[in-house]
Amino acid sequence: MEGDILGTLKEVIDIRRILLMEPMSKHTTFRVGGPADIFAMPACIAELEGMIRWCNEHAVPYYIIGNGSNLLVGDEGIRGVVIQIGEAFSGIEIGEDNTIWVQAGCMLSKAAKVAAEHSLTGMEFASGIPGTIGGAVMMNAGAYGGEMKDIIDCVTLLTPAGEIIILPQDQMEFGYRNSIVSKENYIVLEVKLQLQQGNSKTIAERMRELNEARREKQPLEYPSAGSTFKRPEGYFAGKLIMDAGLSGYRVGGAQVSEKHCGFVVNRGNATAKDIVTLIHDVRSRVEETFQVDLEPEIRMIGDFT
Repeated sequence: MEGDILGTLKEVIDIRRILLMEPMSKHTTFRVGGPADIFAMPACIAELEGMIRWCNEHAVPYYIIGNGSNLLVGDEGIRGVVIQIGEAFSGIEIGEDNTIWVQAGCMLSKAAKVAAEHSLTGMEFASGIPGTIGGAVMMNAGAYGGEMKDIIDCVTLLTPAGEIIILPQDQMEFGYRNSIVSKENYIVLEVKLQLQQGNSKTIAERMRELNEARREKQPLEYPSAGSTFKRPEGYFAGKLIMDAGLSGYRVGGAQVSEKHCGFVVNRGNATAKDIVTLIHDVRSRVEETFQVDLEPEIRMIGDFT
């Protein structure tokens, strides 16, 4: 069976960029997750299109990931194909009129650094978010009062039918932690950012301030997927969890961070089941105590026991 799979895949992608039964714990910031049947790392748009076409022709489900920073994969892994938009899609090009073209696999921190080096302001809020541009666009990532929708001019997308389209910002259907990307199962290829002229030293100082605030307030010393829950209207998830008496609450190796209750962290050898159980317990307690439903912000894929 393995030979049959590789035999057909080599027609669409360099076989050296295919891994079988690859542990997803290596590809998520939570550091948990069972094996993916097939893990593909396309090096160009042609290989990406080939992988999507192969999946469609063979009725194999596929999942697109970037840095895995907002992802929880089940302990039993993923049946199907995981396609990582990574280093091969990380180019940056400075455009005219304070714009930057950034490929989907580029880390936000890298893009923000390049913007600062060119005295372009507006991206400071994203400099410490541990994800890729593609993932940030998909979920309209934000922090410290800024969101991706505020700095996007247009987005180049690959549709499930294999068509490449460019959508302007006002057609991206940006909302709180969502966009048209997930609704239509699009794949982000490239983003045009519209920034403003600024002072490189001032920009760098602001980035340092925000990153220092993250280090002080967030449990960066443990694996996590960032903020575990969306912000409920009129409330702060972390405060609700703390006021419900759940600071430090633990299930196996998963724990509600004592440093910031909005984060679930892996204190060591946590399983996806530990994390899911903890999330369920937290939601139940907050619902019971405050009649507020906490909706998970993290994306859950794969088989859970």
